[in-house]
Amino acid sequence: MPVKFRKEMGKKIVVAPGLDNCLFVFAEKEWQKFADKLSAGSMFQTDNRSFNRIFFGEATDVEVDGAGRMLVPDYLKEKAGLKNKVAIIGVQNRIEIWNEKTWNEYKENTEKKVDVLAEKMGSVGVL
Repeated sequence: MPVKFRKEMGKKIVVAPGLDNCLFVFAEKEWQKFADKLSAGSMFQTDNRSFNRIFFGEATDVEVDGAGRMLVPDYLKEKAGLKNKVAIIGVQNRIEIWNEKTWNEYKENTEKKVDVLAEKMGSVGVL
């Protein structure tokens, strides 16, 4: 884990399947806030149950050693296609770990439509 993230993340983190073929990494406090928000959804709604089963069922606690290394379980590495090179991205309350090639393709595609995305976000009151 890069030095700039280590201090904020702490020694215990939670690694979970992310969206768009990446992994989400949360500090313990941020994980609890995020988990509370997800748990607030109704268990009687199929989409909530389905998402929560995958997300919580595959999330795991991971220790970060003094050198900033962490052991990501194989099932999560496979899910995100992590092999040799990875990209580690800071996003709001989490870190995302991507297969480097997948990240570069995603970033390139997204940068091409950033104006359209900004307009959509503005129309729903986010910007």
